[in-house]
Amino acid sequence: MNLNELQSQYETERLLLRPFVRGDHADYAAYHSRSDVYRYLLSAPPTERELEEKFQRVLDAKFETDGDVLRLAVIAQNGHFLIGEVMIELVNRSAGRGEIGYIFNPEHGGQGFATEAMNEILRIGFEILHFHRLFARLDAANGGSVRLLERLGLRREAHLVQAHKFNETWIDEYIYALLRAEWCVQNSVRFGAPAGG
Repeated sequence: MNLNELQSQYETERLLLRPFVRGDHADYAAYHSRSDVYRYLLSAPPTERELEEKFQRVLDAKFETDGDVLRLAVIAQNGHFLIGEVMIELVNRSAGRGEIGYIFNPEHGGQGFATEAMNEILRIGFEILHFHRLFARLDAANGGSVRLLERLGLRREAHLVQAHKFNETWIDEYIYALLRAEWCVQNSVRFGAPAGG
């Protein structure tokens, strides 16, 4: 896995993915303060102070060792405004294993932006960083995310019954995953040895 291959930004047909900057704070706070967004994150929205601390950690983040997270702001190119974020957590660098995820402002839902952005984060993970395996964990009741991951070709590998408790309710968890070799076949990409290490 060669982290030096990371670029400063990535473009898709309608989106720009780039690191967060201080000027993103208001748009970031707009969706991170919503209870409907945090419902599937299994926590209450952060307080104003917690949100400022959370955003500062995003700005200061590194992506070098296990537990580090690459978090990219997703910008709609037609209006140049922040609509959400995608991420890869470096779970185990030596095994090439990472966890992917996303958070989007519901105000911009229903346009396929999350699918487009997550497809790009998979491409970055497999084609640029050469992860061996990427996986996602989600609330089993989150039908929108289930459909998104299945559209992207991930397979459901586990159904963890009553894995979490939120607001006095037990929550089931799904785990979806995809291997680099499978990604390459699905996207007609030549599968070779990982670059770097």
